[in-house]
Amino acid sequence: MVNSKLGGELHQQRGTAENYGLDAERYDRTRPRYPDGLVERIARSCPGNELLNVGAGTGIEARQFQAAGCTVLGVEPDARMAEFARAHGTEIEIARFEEWDAADRRFDGIVSGQAWHWVGPEAGAAKAASVLRPSGRFAAFWNVAEPPAEVREAFRKIYVEVVPDALATRAYSMPTPPVNSSPLLTKTVEGIRKAGGFGEPEQWQFEWEYVYSKDEWLDQLPTQGDHGQFEPEKLERVLTEVGAAIDAMGGSFDMKYTAVAVTATRPAS
Repeated sequence: MVNSKLGGELHQQRGTAENYGLDAERYDRTRPRYPDGLVERIARSCPGNELLNVGAGTGIEARQFQAAGCTVLGVEPDARMAEFARAHGTEIEIARFEEWDAADRRFDGIVSGQAWHWVGPEAGAAKAASVLRPSGRFAAFWNVAEPPAEVREAFRKIYVEVVPDALATRAYSMPTPPVNSSPLLTKTVEGIRKAGGFGEPEQWQFEWEYVYSKDEWLDQLPTQGDHGQFEPEKLERVLTEVGAAIDAMGGSFDMKYTAVAVTATRPAS
């Protein structure tokens, strides 16, 4: 999951994203889904049911929108994740979105779950506007996690000691801004405004919670941020010490999530 405090600069660090395909099955199995209310609101607000999924990954959100009655074409730069998505029912074309050839195709909506921060905010918004039909909707959304204070502090100490330069270390060490003013969202909104072709962006929020067992959290951890770039012994130490911290909390913890979307529509004509 992306921490909202760091998202403004991540489109310049795409090498980190390329690690996710190393274990596509784990990524798909462990990454959180999106609230039904968010998926349904986006689907209902599009003028039709043909969607383009930017940064489709393993097809997590694509399958959710398919279940809501949409047809979905994915664009994904990682061939390993694209292969997994195809095997599980999502049509995928392999490309970075800014370089993808739309071949004169147009869509009723463009959705991007947990991925738009890997796209140049202005160039991506301009490309999105160019492939949407009139009244078409763009929606980039993220699950933003906010662990309890005691969990944050326990994890922070581990990351500071073991991997002081990691994204997670920075995230756990920085004050938490309000979700609706995070750099991740601000950059997305600014990109839409600078690109033109859309009405004024909106933000939609859906709050939800999940209780993680120690095993569930440790299973997901290698798929987060730059964990895939850690030296093996450092990753193993992080997993061991984080597991011990969760054991000390009783073996589980309650994670609060805010699913937040930045969304805008093309003019009707």
